[in-house]
Amino acid sequence: MKGIILAAGSSKRLRPLTENLPKCMLPVYGKPIIQNTIELFRNNKINDISIIRGWQKEKINFADVNYFENTDFWNNNILYSLMFARKKLEEAIKTNEEVIITYSDIWYNEIVVKELLQDKHDMAAIVDTDWQDYYIGRTEHPITEAENVILDDKKRILKIGKHIFTDNISKERQGEFIGLWKFTPRGTTNFLQHFDRLNNVLKVTEPYQNTKEWQKSYITDIFQEMIDKGENIYAVSIQKNWKEFDTVQDYERIKNEKEFNI
Repeated sequence: MKGIILAAGSSKRLRPLTENLPKCMLPVYGKPIIQNTIELFRNNKINDISIIRGWQKEKINFADVNYFENTDFWNNNILYSLMFARKKLEEAIKTNEEVIITYSDIWYNEIVVKELLQDKHDMAAIVDTDWQDYYIGRTEHPITEAENVILDDKKRILKIGKHIFTDNISKERQGEFIGLWKFTPRGTTNFLQHFDRLNNVLKVTEPYQNTKEWQKSYITDIFQEMIDKGENIYAVSIQKNWKEFDTVQDYERIKNEKEFNI
């Protein structure tokens, strides 16, 4: 199985902490955030690991890891960044392997990885259905910025992205996408086909979904496109067991904790 970690961003919201360091290298619970991800992957036999680097790339340096360089990280976002490791996605199709993909600024427990690996759908994403408490006191990252999802009764994602939260849907059918997902070879094929279709008709600076420019799209933007075109992306539900580090406030609240506390 292959694993891809998206770690190219410049992390402006964490300045000055990230002035000379990628945010995934900030120490939490005694080690860099990204090291936890690498260890969890290896513990679960995800041994072909790739990291997409950009900002302060030389600071991310782990043994037995493949590296891809996002040479235009100032101008693009998560979706375009992932395409710098397209070689690994295409390789996974040829070798009939699943691929697990993750943001680099999240810390999660091993149970989260295991839950995702057990899912058999072609496209599956981790969704926290007990997420709202995480936003208490997060004035620098308000709840309106959460990447929310709305599910049907079969746990298929109907809507995904920011600014879609509503009080009119039950807790079980609504949650937050944490930035961790998995494709089977068929899922990877479908994903690349949709990306190529869009990339062939959209200019990099053209508006797309919720972003001002196609090249700055989030992964949730293309997920919504795929869903609207009839693809099924399933939610793997969890209740907490993860944390996000997006602002100085997030980091300051957690950095002195000696162990993970959900």
